[in-house]
Parts: sequence; structure tokens; C-alpha cells
Amino acid sequence: MGGVTYGLTRDFVFRDAVKFLKGRKALAKEEYDLLDSEARARAFTVSGYTSLEVLQEFLDCLQEAAKEGKTKEQFRQEMNSFLEDRGYEAVNPWKSDNIFRTNMQTAFNAGHYRSMTDAATKKMRPYWRYRTAGDGNVRESHAVMEGRVFPADDPVWDVWYPPNGFRCRCMVVSLTKAQVERMGLQVETEAPYTVDYETGEIMYAKPDKGFSGNPAKSMWKPDMSGFSPELKKLFRDRGKKEA
Repeated sequence: MGGVTYGLTRDFVFRDAVKFLKGRKALAKEEYDLLDSEARARAFTVSGYTSLEVLQEFLDCLQEAAKEGKTKEQFRQEMNSFLEDRGYEAVNPWKSDNIFRTNMQTAFNAGHYRSMTDAATKKMRPYWRYRTAGDGNVRESHAVMEGRVFPADDPVWDVWYPPNGFRCRCMVVSLTKAQVERMGLQVETEAPYTVDYETGEIMYAKPDKGFSGNPAKSMWKPDMSGFSPELKKLFRDRGKKEA
């Protein structure tokens, strides 16, 4: 997750990453699937588990890992100890890694998002640049956004703010006007697309299925009209505690 604190205070981002995870509520997948994309920013689930006790433990361990800087191996060991004590099979390394990476990347990108959208920061650094990990493992669907620069308030970030898939390693960095000019970067206002020359249809590039949204924006500035009554109450309760 290196790089998500580019040009910003690390402690601030880490604090908000923990706050992001603490603001989520464990739900069974059947309940989770009924929520819209904005409401899901407040919810948490793990496929294959229906017990709220187990789901809450997954979430608690992720919160602790973010707060204490624990590794994915420590996370898996703690979860497996909990699961085996209660008669469940241990979570396999691939699934554990997927859960850890995706949720941590979401949390730290959410913390980074809040830092970049601070009024003073946004005024000083009004442009955002999409960056991939830059190696041979970058998904082709994510590579189309590599290096592209858009205004910080451009609607493209409602769709393309990372993570944009499971185990996504992409990030967004903020830039000053002087940096954009010095690097010779072009500020764009339209997401990448291809054209079907037989039909003339414009097909905009999209993130992986289930990731065409910005959980960070939904978390910090949610439109509560789509929330379930339970999640509306959770949001209000969290807001009172943080006030």
C-alpha cells in the first residue's frame, strides 16, 4: 500500500483508515447483496460465512491490523485461531490474502481520499493522477487509467477511485498545478473509451465488476436516501460519537 500517502501526512491517513473500518457493520452476504453501492460502504461481509459473530471477528481483526500495523500473516493466524476454537475450518491463504488486501487497500485509500478532499489540500493540489503498480501484473482493464490526470472534482473519480477490483494495487496521487505543468501532463475531462465502429457505440472503460463506485466518497459524504434503516442509524450514531 505504499504511495497512498504521497504528499500528505501519514498519520492523518492511517487514522482515517481505521475510522473507515470502524464505521462498517458486519452483515451476512444475503443482507449485504440487497444494499446499493453507497450503502455497502458502511457494510462488511465475507463470502462463505453467515455467523455474525465470525463476520464481526473478521472486521475486528482488520480494524486491529490497520491500527497496529499488523501483517496479513498475523491477520490470518489470529482469524484461524478464532475459527478453529469455534469448530470452523481455517481460512485458506488465498482467501485470507484477498480479504486482507482488498479491505486494507479500501480503508487506506478512503483515508487518503479524505485527506485529499480537505478544502485547503484540494485548493493547493487541485489535480489527481491515477497510478498503477507499474509491473507485469497490472490488469489490462486498470492499465487504461495509468498516468491519467483529472481535476480533483471530476466525476471520473466517482467510478475510478481505487481499489477497482479484488487485490487491486492502484492508487491516486494529488498534484499541484506547477507539478502538472513541469511534468508536461495533460489534464483530461473524459474517461478512457473505445468505439464500436460497426454501431458507433462509445464504450467507456470500467473497473472490475462490483467496483464501479467510490466507497470513500460514499463513506465520508453519503447520500443516505439509499441506506437501510439499520445503516442510517449506524451512520447517525457514529456521527454523534465523532462530533
